[in-house]
Amino acid sequence: MVKTKDKVDAVIVGAGWAGGIIAAELSKKGYQVVGLERGKKKQQEDYIGTKDELRFSRRYEMMQDLTEETITSRGSSDQTALPVRNNENALFGKDTGGAGVHWNGVNFRFLPYDFEIYSQTVDRYGKNKIPDDMTLQDWGITYDELEPYYGQYEKMAGISGEPNPIGPKRSNDYPNPPMKDTPQIRLFKDSTEELGYHPYHIPSANVTQQYKNPDGQTINACVYCAFCETYGCDFGAKADPIVTVLPTAQKTGNYELRNQASVTKVLHDGNRATGLQYIDTSTGQEYKQPADIVVLAGFVFTNTRLLLLSDIAEPYDPENGTGIIGKNFTGHFNNITYLGARGFFDDKKFNNFAGAGALGATIDDFSGDNIDHSDLDFLHGFEIQIQTTGNRPIENNAVPSDVESWGESFKDQSLFYTNRNLYVNALAGSLPWTFNYLDLDPTYDDAYGNPLLRVTYQYTDQDRQLNRYAVKKCQDIMKKMGADTIEPDEIADDVSFNNSYTTGHFGGGVIMGDDPKTSAVNNYSQMWDMENLFVVGASSFPHFSNYNPTETVGALAYRAAEGMDQYLQGDGGMLVHGTQKTRYA
Repeated sequence: MVKTKDKVDAVIVGAGWAGGIIAAELSKKGYQVVGLERGKKKQQEDYIGTKDELRFSRRYEMMQDLTEETITSRGSSDQTALPVRNNENALFGKDTGGAGVHWNGVNFRFLPYDFEIYSQTVDRYGKNKIPDDMTLQDWGITYDELEPYYGQYEKMAGISGEPNPIGPKRSNDYPNPPMKDTPQIRLFKDSTEELGYHPYHIPSANVTQQYKNPDGQTINACVYCAFCETYGCDFGAKADPIVTVLPTAQKTGNYELRNQASVTKVLHDGNRATGLQYIDTSTGQEYKQPADIVVLAGFVFTNTRLLLLSDIAEPYDPENGTGIIGKNFTGHFNNITYLGARGFFDDKKFNNFAGAGALGATIDDFSGDNIDHSDLDFLHGFEIQIQTTGNRPIENNAVPSDVESWGESFKDQSLFYTNRNLYVNALAGSLPWTFNYLDLDPTYDDAYGNPLLRVTYQYTDQDRQLNRYAVKKCQDIMKKMGADTIEPDEIADDVSFNNSYTTGHFGGGVIMGDDPKTSAVNNYSQMWDMENLFVVGASSFPHFSNYNPTETVGALAYRAAEGMDQYLQGDGGMLVHGTQKTRYA
């Protein structure tokens, strides 16, 4: 029998960055807020002494159990999708804080071009530059409108960084100085400057000095232990939800986080959301949680799937282009993104085992539309970076390709090159197509009998040409850095999707815009089809920039929280932005 809880002002799916920011902002305003997190209860102390490479990097302790719930995946609509069952192919976070706990800490703002990508592309190159099947659209918000929320996120998270020499305008500097310099970073910066580029330190949530944020939460100074990605921070020195926004929400007394709460449905009457239905996985008891507003703040796949399972808005149909839920799935995929050139040095040594998740340098000279695409056979761009995250001995053993993969020669060469190799890579933008989308799988169900989400994704000439161009630039930089042997990554003509979801960088499915016919949410992350339902996170990205997504997710969450407050205070209706302040339509 389903039990019904007392009604609250807001109920939120997820306790990661998006859900945590909204919980903190609403609870500070005095609203009664419930968070539903399907993972276990965790706090910073649970990660002390957890530098265990087998436990976390190879056995994926912090990742979702894919035997209970996963996605199915295929490379095109004429293939049969199969469940992704191996964490080597899918790193989906779980537990309190979500992926915001096991992330590296890289923070970038998207460019003004990203938010107005359709308009700016047409203005500069004409409509014919956009391929027929590419579904580019503006976001319904500009960089200037989002800029204050970027600043709010950076102050909360204590981001450490230095100015981007060719970046968009900022109202404030980063709250903390950039991370340490290293021989690898100096070599990259000197070489790219000599090539005429504009290097700067990667903005980092690995905080460089002890910092108290505006909410009164303390983030400690990074000790460069090199255990960031797939790990929680031993020292509370990596900004994450469990050391920032969740404690802020909890200290108000207005926020209740329920762990092991697996949400199965958005409850609604056809016009308004009335709450969430979920299962307490520790007992098997099913509950309804009524609320005045409902917030989906889970991962991309979670948000899209819940809307489809709940029959809210029209599912996207790739055959005729109708519908919206599931449209414009994009992301950074390992076998065609994160590519570059590895250099082997005979006479230079580096300490490759010291580092931090976001320790590194980058250039933006090729990002977005910073280069003239008139004579290029692709749109968007890439940022080139060197990251000294700190190699872990089990995962890393690079040798030149002509070395045998076993035996005495391999042993000798792997020891020789352990600290004599560097990797420069590019992170490229990912643009949407009619045939890349999300829907419910007709064959496979989860442990509760609900259909799994199905991913359909295929690469295009746009992807291949953009990334080949990027790899060539990485190769040129590595040559300037003085490597004796350079091995660029190759992109074959027939490179195909390999069902890899290990980056955590995905977007789309519940996209943002200013037209209900082409978008699911407005620029306050409010559903066009259900005004008291908000869907927050990278699921609202109409395309994927060449940057990591977290800071843009955070900025949009702060804006969404502001809109929720005004919605709860007002008489309802759709939120629209005016020139000075939010007003109601």
